[in-house]
Amino acid sequence: MTPASRRISWAAGAVTLAASIALGAWVLSRSRSQQITAKAEQPATDMKDMPGMAGMSGMKMSGSGTVQLSPSQIRQFGITFGTAERRRMTGEVRATGIVAADERRVVEVAPRFGGFVEQLHADFTGRAVRRGEPLLAIYSPEVFATMQELLVARRMARATTPDVPGTTAGGADLVAAARQRLQLLGIGDATIDAVLESGQVPRTVTLFAPVAGVITEKRVARGQAVSAGQTLYTVADLSAVWVNADVREAEAAAVRTGTSADVDVTALAGRPLKGVVTYVQPVMRTETRTVTARISVVNSNAQLKPGMFATVLLRPGGREALVVPTAAVVRTGEGAVVFVDMGGGELMPHEVQTGAVAGDFTEIVSGVSAGDRVVTSAQFLLDSESNLGEVMRSMLGQGSAAAQDMKNMPGMEPKRP
Repeated sequence: MTPASRRISWAAGAVTLAASIALGAWVLSRSRSQQITAKAEQPATDMKDMPGMAGMSGMKMSGSGTVQLSPSQIRQFGITFGTAERRRMTGEVRATGIVAADERRVVEVAPRFGGFVEQLHADFTGRAVRRGEPLLAIYSPEVFATMQELLVARRMARATTPDVPGTTAGGADLVAAARQRLQLLGIGDATIDAVLESGQVPRTVTLFAPVAGVITEKRVARGQAVSAGQTLYTVADLSAVWVNADVREAEAAAVRTGTSADVDVTALAGRPLKGVVTYVQPVMRTETRTVTARISVVNSNAQLKPGMFATVLLRPGGREALVVPTAAVVRTGEGAVVFVDMGGGELMPHEVQTGAVAGDFTEIVSGVSAGDRVVTSAQFLLDSESNLGEVMRSMLGQGSAAAQDMKNMPGMEPKRP
């Protein structure tokens, strides 16, 4: 085959392919969008001027993406509109959380002396205790000996002779020293006064609950030997608890200390408890890309229990912003588009930069202005039609180039009717 023949064959094939694709695209557009017409900013090519395309009269398309609709077509396709406006964004952030004890209300009970447990008053985990309630009794040789020294020092103080200078003061000093040693061992003044009043040293010393709450951990049994500093009980005051909520990275900036929150748990469905954010974790967890927000909730009726799962609704403080209805934003692979009503049924896509989402509204950083009328429904249909117009214009351009090549070839001038 000669070079001229190959060129003729290629040009004829290009024209045939362009015409076939154009016809197929028109059929698809007709079935999906009921002949929505695309109007170009530049003069559009009318497909009825193409040989064999006379049945597509009125189907004007271009690559600008602008869509021209008549009032009847707007009603037919159910296209609705909204307005870009400035409003105060009072967004909501939803997160999941876990109920935990308030660490500031958790107390560990540990003796400051060694000994042997002879009696348990609080003998199981989960038991509620009152402040000052007896927990256990311990026999401690160290405490027993110190109490005896206290009584001896008092007898010495009483038996001193006033005629001997310094003896009375010395006895009093011994009593004060013994008393201070007992205080440093964690023995209360009430117990020390009872020993001095009765003149008898009790065999065991009792440890009392330092706060009212629930025993969340018990690490002691009757008869057990314990040492100084060993944790025997953990008591948690659950009148107020924390809810540790995991906030996503995209919404973390909106949550601050003081943000109000509604906490909902399955056991209290439909009855959310009010809380407030008291702390936001300064470091993000790389595994989950979340930040922990700590919410303090009053739990006077003990309805919230540590370990419960909760759904948290946070309400960050509002701010003024330019917004459009969220339904007006068409997300693409490269960004976002909003169709703006230019008047006279002309709908033009505008590339926009979006910001925060607050309920039914999305913040627009750039791309539209306050007062612009935007499409809030059927955007995907319009986006599909505008893309089709760009494809058709491209193909029409290729077909014209191929026809021009054929015209310039010897013997291949198109016949005129």
